[in-house]
Amino acid sequence: MDSSALLPAILHAVMRGQPKAISDSYYPGFHLAPVTGLLNDPNGFIHFAGRYHLFYQWNALGCQHQHKCWGHWSSGDLVHWKHEPIALMPDQEYDRSGCYSGSAVDNSGVLTLIYTGNVKFDDGSRTAWQCLAVQNETGCFDKLGPIIPLPAGYTGHVRDPKVWQHAGQWYMVLGAQNNRKQGTVLLLRSADLLHWHNLGEIAGSGLNGLTDAGYMWECPDMFSLDDTTFLISCPQGIKREEHRFLNAHPCTWTGGTLDYVAASYTHGPLNELDSGFEFYAPQTTLSTDGRRLLIGWMGVPDGEEMRQPTIANGWIHQMTCVRQLGTREGRLLQRPIEELKVLRGEEHYFQGRAAEAPVISAQRLEIMIAAQGKITLDFSGTLQLKWHEEGLRLARRSLESCEWQYRYWRGAVSHLQILCDHSSVEIFINDGESVMSSRYFPAQAAQLTLIGDAEVEARYWPLRHTVIE
Repeated sequence: MDSSALLPAILHAVMRGQPKAISDSYYPGFHLAPVTGLLNDPNGFIHFAGRYHLFYQWNALGCQHQHKCWGHWSSGDLVHWKHEPIALMPDQEYDRSGCYSGSAVDNSGVLTLIYTGNVKFDDGSRTAWQCLAVQNETGCFDKLGPIIPLPAGYTGHVRDPKVWQHAGQWYMVLGAQNNRKQGTVLLLRSADLLHWHNLGEIAGSGLNGLTDAGYMWECPDMFSLDDTTFLISCPQGIKREEHRFLNAHPCTWTGGTLDYVAASYTHGPLNELDSGFEFYAPQTTLSTDGRRLLIGWMGVPDGEEMRQPTIANGWIHQMTCVRQLGTREGRLLQRPIEELKVLRGEEHYFQGRAAEAPVISAQRLEIMIAAQGKITLDFSGTLQLKWHEEGLRLARRSLESCEWQYRYWRGAVSHLQILCDHSSVEIFINDGESVMSSRYFPAQAAQLTLIGDAEVEARYWPLRHTVIE
């Protein structure tokens, strides 16, 4: 759609849809969400010129996966955000079917976006271009057009460039599907962001000890932390296991060593990055003090997303909180960023038998809890977390069949830190050893009830509402 027609349509959709969306009882109080329409992948997460910038996949015109633009927020503290002008719209021949996911870099003081231009044809086939756009003096972005065509040997499913700089060169990981319908990650190198050399496949099905690891690897993100190079990706079509990879499409991490000279990546097994019902397409960046930060989409494609009740109010999905990454014995850790503590209200404390704990408002809540024995955390009768010797089991009824569905984390649990926000929970296990992120939709205002005879100790705080400017 031409921008002269698309922009007025988006403006009209926002003017009509925003009041209904933000008045929805399920609309988050301190997580980022669309003012109307559909939100999915975070894009272009970066600190630039004194502010953090977060772009995102956005269809303002409805709750379907169509008309993908890049929306744009910025923040000085990772807690309070403001709206920026729309960064990208699908208004060129090379991105007419959507401005798909990508990343952002500081190129000698110029904020530069690298994204996938998606093109779908009438016969059902498709192609993809990797494209550049640069910020101009008005704060908007000028498209420079395609820089990487569809590589030979691959289907039209090549997308989601993540770019970083190393030893004076630019590097890119790119999700792809080869002509054998195997998912893979490509590594590319450039001296100027314009001319790229494909160094080959570094991870995916049939590589580095993996056998059948899915038909498409989306949203790769590669970074180094404590002498380990981590690769985060979203392998589509990976085999479900009894207690892992149970979502329609999971998100995984693996750790290893990237050899820049040989263009090879040696790594360990795939691990689930988040064990909850909704988590996908995370993206990382560096903070001003050197922390590796992550934010993800609290959604999953091709699942039950189109059954979510917020669609009745014209919006769907939200982001996770911003998380700080770390390592412990070679494993990737995730914790809520320290900056979120500014949202805490008055502290409350309980120690005693779980069943004697007060019912706690979970609309906007942070709770830190330790237990000795089996307990159940019940969120308004809609979501239940069972804590037992073997680990955690999260239960929620299917939005389609009403049957109970389960997600698991296996291992000894010593304590939990949980963030609740109207219709979402993020359960951080053992100081970040794993996370379970999920949406849920209680019939009334969210409450947390503790069930069981085990002794518990809990500290908790109501969290303040933040308004996006």
